[in-house]
Amino acid sequence: MSATQTRPVTTPAVELQLRPSRLFTLVAIAAIIVGAFSAIGGIGGAVYTYRTAAVENITTPDDAVFAEVPVRGPLSMWAQSDIITHHQLDRTEGLRYAEMERMIPQLDENGDVVLDDAGEPVMVENAARMSWINATALTTVLGLGILSYAFSAFALAVGTVLIGLGLVVLKLRRDAVAF
Repeated sequence: MSATQTRPVTTPAVELQLRPSRLFTLVAIAAIIVGAFSAIGGIGGAVYTYRTAAVENITTPDDAVFAEVPVRGPLSMWAQSDIITHHQLDRTEGLRYAEMERMIPQLDENGDVVLDDAGEPVMVENAARMSWINATALTTVLGLGILSYAFSAFALAVGTVLIGLGLVVLKLRRDAVAF
């Protein structure tokens, strides 16, 4: 290059300002889109859980924490689960599944042990222990409903924060470019 030729003058600040502006725009738009889908998914999850519970048409018993309310939301699901466990413990004299014998002696109509030909007690499956299977299945399903509501609330909260963050980044980008 000769002494009379000059290089084009570029300011690094101008070049750097354009690249972050595009990056900020992409990040902001991505945050808004992901946030919107997360919020919509959270609302959809809560609606789905509510409708699924409503179809079952279950009402809490009169001795539940929330008496005689339809089981739809997380609090009524918790109340129903709690009373199922309470009733089951009453039926099994405070014993849980693993604390009970699998086989017990068969009783006749008078409450006496039935004996076989060898004089040994006839053993039958413990129905009280087996009733824990139903109770556990029901309380597990109700627990999953509660968890579904919690995940839905979390997705909605995260989605809302992401949308807000995206909007803030867009505003900051506009202010920085205009400056």
